[in-house]
Amino acid sequence: MRNPSGCEGWGEAAVRTIVVWCPDWPVIAAEIVDGYPAHEAVAVMHANRVLVASPAARAEGVRRGLRKREAQGRCPHLIVLEHDPGRDMRAFEPVLAAVEAIAAGVQMLRPGACALAARGPARYHGGEAAAAERIVEQIAQQCDVEAQAGIAEGTFAAGLAARAGVIVPDGETARFLSGLSITALGRPGLADLLRRLGIHTLGEFAALPGADVLDRFGFDAALAHRLAGGRDERPLAPRRPPADLDVAETFDEPVDRVDAAAFAARALAERLHDRLGSHGLACTRLAIEAVTETGEELVRTWRHDGLLSVNAIADRLRWQLDGWLRGKGNQATGSRNGGIARLRLIPEGVVEHLGLQPGLWGEAGEERDRAHRALTRVQGLLGPDAVLTAVLDGGRADRSRIRLVAWGDERIAQGVEAPWPGRLPGPSPATVYVEPIPAEVLDADGRPVRVGGRLELSGVPAQARIGAQERAAGIVGWAGPWPVDERWWADGESRRVARFQLQLADDRAVLAVLRGGAWFVEALYD
Repeated sequence: MRNPSGCEGWGEAAVRTIVVWCPDWPVIAAEIVDGYPAHEAVAVMHANRVLVASPAARAEGVRRGLRKREAQGRCPHLIVLEHDPGRDMRAFEPVLAAVEAIAAGVQMLRPGACALAARGPARYHGGEAAAAERIVEQIAQQCDVEAQAGIAEGTFAAGLAARAGVIVPDGETARFLSGLSITALGRPGLADLLRRLGIHTLGEFAALPGADVLDRFGFDAALAHRLAGGRDERPLAPRRPPADLDVAETFDEPVDRVDAAAFAARALAERLHDRLGSHGLACTRLAIEAVTETGEELVRTWRHDGLLSVNAIADRLRWQLDGWLRGKGNQATGSRNGGIARLRLIPEGVVEHLGLQPGLWGEAGEERDRAHRALTRVQGLLGPDAVLTAVLDGGRADRSRIRLVAWGDERIAQGVEAPWPGRLPGPSPATVYVEPIPAEVLDADGRPVRVGGRLELSGVPAQARIGAQERAAGIVGWAGPWPVDERWWADGESRRVARFQLQLADDRAVLAVLRGGAWFVEALYD
């Protein structure tokens, strides 16, 4: 049912969707554009890790996520290439054109995958199976590229169906998804957290109450929860926004260089993002229109699972312009593109952008504004440091990573992405005490456990007493020690401790440290 405002809500049924997926696309694109042999062992790298490996490389043990050196160790004759999104886009442009030649409304998901509504092609070709087969055949004939098509309710389920090469019967999408691994969501952090909570499949995740998922994990997890249940992946289907949201740029001289196009793309993306932000909106589906110096009109639609940031808009616009300017023309029609004379961005799908997670005083509106005014008023009366918020910085110990900043100041984390040798393994503790609690850790004979200079233990930890009044509890599991020797060069600032994770018989798990011959408990695990 549609809202009176025109925005389509969470209850909208998902549309039967065809997703076309070309396996190992960055490898195939390297063969199309640069001539690298995709049938040999090839790996495309991003940030020194394998992004995509060819079938021959996978047969040698090369897997996604491996570091470059490890991948080359498994396959000494591996051809290593750096990831080039522009190359992927240029190679994929003829594939999109081939699909558009027999079906309307093709939407770009990413280089190597596109989507379109199934209803039109299915009615024209005599059924969904026939339509999918015709599209795959068209790509093979026009582009000499292998592709797979999948059909299901919603883009997410259809994408997984395409990888499996299946057509999910109408109404069976939730059942199709229920047995798949939680990693299919493509959100590693969320998947890791859910696995630790005992949730391993999409069906188990979908069974959780949606409101509880939003409360506990935030807005992105709520979108993922809808994906897991086979429902539409956004609070949409997208509506057509008012015309005044479009942004356009006409160039005095046609743009025919990729670097100049990238500069124009960034400026135009920022204008679109600012205009949407002024209306409290965010973009989920973006149409890019270009008019060449010869008068040819080019149009491409990009779709995204989530909200497009200004960087995401700029990246997609740059990739698309790279494909139009450096591609070899439209192989399906035989035309060639000149310089770009005019660009226009059309946010075809928008949603209200209320933030990623409800705050303590609600999502938005008067309650939030009233709380902000009250906190600012307190600062005016008592000083800026009277109201503080926490920022999680980089570091080795959870207690030292918490930094308090004044309300309203920039909450910029420092050193989060930097490597921290000696950092505790995850998960992080749920409660970090403001002041460490004195404790005792004893071996089976009741003697205090000590750590020697070579990290050898004087005895196996068997029991722990936390606080002066508490009775000793048995230790059923432990890990460590993890030593820290910080700022040894600074008098009065040096810190040398050994850290342990202790699992107690009363089901508590704590982070204990041995410092200066005394034991303390710094944190409690949930």
